[in-house]
Amino acid sequence: MTSTSLSVLDLVPVRSGQTSTEAVAASLALAERADALGYRRYWFAEHHNMPAVASTSPPVLIAAASARTTRVRLGSGGVMLPNHAPLIVAEQFAALEAIAPGRIDLGLGRAPGSDPVITQLLRGSGTTSDVEQFPRHVQDIAVLLSGDGATVQFTSGGEYTVRATPAATGVPEVWLLGSSDYSAQLAASLGLPYVFANHFSGEGLERALDLYRSGFRASETLAEPRTFLTVNAVASPTANEAEARALPQLRMMARLRLNKPLTALETVEEAIAASTAEADAATDQIVQAARSRWFVGTGESVAAEISAFAARFGVDEVMLSPVAGAFDAEPMDSPFGRAQTLELVAAAL
Repeated sequence: MTSTSLSVLDLVPVRSGQTSTEAVAASLALAERADALGYRRYWFAEHHNMPAVASTSPPVLIAAASARTTRVRLGSGGVMLPNHAPLIVAEQFAALEAIAPGRIDLGLGRAPGSDPVITQLLRGSGTTSDVEQFPRHVQDIAVLLSGDGATVQFTSGGEYTVRATPAATGVPEVWLLGSSDYSAQLAASLGLPYVFANHFSGEGLERALDLYRSGFRASETLAEPRTFLTVNAVASPTANEAEARALPQLRMMARLRLNKPLTALETVEEAIAASTAEADAATDQIVQAARSRWFVGTGESVAAEISAFAARFGVDEVMLSPVAGAFDAEPMDSPFGRAQTLELVAAAL
């Protein structure tokens, strides 16, 4: 196997019958396991008002994970910047950098991470959150996090200095996230490291990487293009178990694509029973299409796919979204299937 570095993307999944407390406990246990296994990063996503996802506040989860880990980099995958004022984001991540010096990543995304109603609620503070201001807000955050801070110019001619924290000894590493040409081109123009959200779609991956690499302009913080990719992965002792554990998340993806009412994540047994009882061509088509892009199998087979994937796209790091579902009998506060994925892939790589 090649020396591909591994990282983790966590949406803090919530299965049927599970409380938010249990879901968060399971994810914090998973972060601790990833740290022990030598994973490079552990990022929390930002999603809102979804019954199957408890990762609503990456900074809070990062802070909690920092108390359970010692070496893994912790970050957001990502903070959905249109939902937040740049100063608030800068202050939160400056505080996180103070809590876990040298271990914080700030991944920024342009999507809202929810439906239009929630988007309007999150943007209730006014036009400072307009998505059209995304490029400027990314730059504002970088300046606010710097030691010198930002200088506000008053129309009267005066100046006012703003810093995210009074006396920073380090700054988070800022990454731009996306799944479109726009995000790739913006990251290139700003000289920022870039992550393509391959776990979400996979469409346009090659073009986005080409646009990023060919259009990259060196910045003070980054001399050359730097990128890694995300993938959905399930690894189990047997291929059959892995396929079964993948089914709940595959069915949830189909519900999203078909605009069906969202529910907590099914258990493996519930997903198998429902897919048998509710035969639906549209759902089956989406499940099969998504499955073709996921890495599902034994630790050895998934590791081999990851190595080939990394080599094909010229990256030395792959971020796994461990999407293994749970069986009915597995404890609510345990990340057993997801931890198994991390353990088996790490052992094989």
